[in-house]
Amino acid sequence: MSESASTGSSGEGTKQIPGLEPTDAPGATDAAGREAAAESGTDGLEARPAPGRSDASDSGSAERHGSGLGGKALAGVALAALGVVFGDIGTSPLYALRTVFTIDDGAVKATPDDVYGVISLMFWSITIIVSVKYVAILLRADNNGEGGVMALAALARRLYGKNASRAAALLVIGIVGVSLFYGDSIITPAVSVLSAVEGLEVATPGVSHLVVPIAAVILTILFAAQRFGTARVGKLFGPVMLLWFAVLAVAGIGSIVKDPTVLRGLSPTYAISFTVAHPGITFVAMGAVVLVITGAEALYADLGHFGRRPIHRAWFFVVFPALTLNYLGQASLILNDPSTRSNPFFLLMPEWARIPVVILATMATVIASQAVISGAFSLSAQAVQLGLLPPLNIRQTSEKDGGQIYLPAVNLLLFLGVMAVMLTFRSSERLATAYGVSVTGALVVDTVLLLIVARRLWNWKIWHLVVAAVAFGGLELTFLAGNLSKVIHGGWVPLLIAAAVIMVMTTWRRGRLLVMEERTEQEGSLEDFIAKVQAHDIPRVPGVAIFPHPNKDTTPLALRANVEHNHVLHERVIIVSAITVGVPHVPAAKKYVWDDLGYAHDGIEHLLIKSGFSDDPNIPAALQQACVADVLDLSPADIEDASYFVSRGALRPSRGPSMVRWRKKLFVALAQNAANPAARFGLPPHHTVTMGSDVDF
Repeated sequence: MSESASTGSSGEGTKQIPGLEPTDAPGATDAAGREAAAESGTDGLEARPAPGRSDASDSGSAERHGSGLGGKALAGVALAALGVVFGDIGTSPLYALRTVFTIDDGAVKATPDDVYGVISLMFWSITIIVSVKYVAILLRADNNGEGGVMALAALARRLYGKNASRAAALLVIGIVGVSLFYGDSIITPAVSVLSAVEGLEVATPGVSHLVVPIAAVILTILFAAQRFGTARVGKLFGPVMLLWFAVLAVAGIGSIVKDPTVLRGLSPTYAISFTVAHPGITFVAMGAVVLVITGAEALYADLGHFGRRPIHRAWFFVVFPALTLNYLGQASLILNDPSTRSNPFFLLMPEWARIPVVILATMATVIASQAVISGAFSLSAQAVQLGLLPPLNIRQTSEKDGGQIYLPAVNLLLFLGVMAVMLTFRSSERLATAYGVSVTGALVVDTVLLLIVARRLWNWKIWHLVVAAVAFGGLELTFLAGNLSKVIHGGWVPLLIAAAVIMVMTTWRRGRLLVMEERTEQEGSLEDFIAKVQAHDIPRVPGVAIFPHPNKDTTPLALRANVEHNHVLHERVIIVSAITVGVPHVPAAKKYVWDDLGYAHDGIEHLLIKSGFSDDPNIPAALQQACVADVLDLSPADIEDASYFVSRGALRPSRGPSMVRWRKKLFVALAQNAANPAARFGLPPHHTVTMGSDVDF
């Protein structure tokens, strides 16, 4: 194969539409596409970058990431961030303080020392973990503008080179973090919506038996609506959450004014004295105190959508003050009337306002649930790109925002999980005991990765790392230990979910690598294959044959099978690689890269098709456009009559020692339920042939 063919340069034999460098596509994409090929026994037609990420051609990336925004624009983005980023942590006042004072049959008393101690623990937990760790530090650790545990793990792997054992360890840490997030994604909608609807028990006690059915209906509607996206209703999220935080602050201030002594709880000395006086009770209480920081990871995970400055402004100017005031107001209420600890949030409200607040709280919790569900969609799409999950059907629900995606399979699994835990626990108080394990586990994972990244990214000295490890890690490990004591009381739920996700991801990754090795051996070099075709003078038949394939270096299995079994080759053979980039639309001038591979006289060529996330990923339509643009010296009619050959062979588990047999069967089951590439890319059924050979692994 000629040098130009192997490198994809734009020299002789390569027809490149101006504005698209070949290195944009095959380099990193070949590996991703080849891994996708191994995943389901197909050719892996597309490699799709993580949703929400823009390349250099996206002129709006700076604005979306919050850099260079003026006053009004920055305020607008910060308002939008309120509706997406802070929904989870913003609804914690519904159940956090109540859980602390009802845990272990009221181990924490409604005495001044206990109330001040708990409020101090809550305030300083929010300050240290959210304000310092996430907002002040972690938001600066972006991976090409993206945040979240997978982005942080990828950043760590890039900073520390290509050491195989180190990269594997960092990948395992990332898998654990993602797995714990899935547990959070299932419990958050159930506990938040239940806690809001339970306000009816305070406003109208006679309808308490309807709480679970009403919550079930709300959650069913929420998940059913995911297919339509949130582009339209999403515009209301920010104003609704702004109203929510205003209500939190006003209600809190009203109670504080009646008893300003509760402000003493802001002093760290009360947290210390409470811990010294009641170490056992403090240990148990910490398992519930952690509920005030649920959703902290979302601050970092949504970095790519909003940027550091808008999140920073929204937190310090709106969310943090409102949460602090409301927790202080609830504490003041409990001090003056210990009986209110059964539901201090709704009892804090005037009687006339309770029904409206129940409605507002329900809206806020639906928004919080939407944010977590969207986060699960994004993480799942990232996991597909990293080869940790099989190819999934990914639908774009917004013409402008790459982060607005819908994954039917993930949505269904989340819905079933949410309904199962809600109908099992049937109250937010019981669910809250199971909630903390996934939250604290994710916090610890982020801290471990932060310490790894900070050493190389910001050149932190050893003493900096020690201080951070003690301040963040020490507090989070205390939270984790307090929650592990509740494993038998429901904490096993997120652990079971995480274990299942870890098993699926590790099985898929290992099986994919085994299949990829076998497929690579079967495919062989395209250069060697063409030399063999030339040597044996294979007959050529009229027409155009199109072979979707992730790269131009190896031979599509369908191409090899066609020659070996039919002993013919079409006059024109086009190997097509398709990729999707993080911009809404790719103009025609930047859409194609054509390469004759050095075999122009043999009629074998390669075409790269680059599409935006809002473009229709239809390969036949793209090929016709390439003909019109003179990228291919064919007519649209030639493409209409073309035959498509998809490489797909059955996966057969062997008895080799590479992986236990039951995990191989799990891998095959996952592969059989992966997205069908022929349907996803619009290949005409009557012109598509599936060929290939079975893969033993």
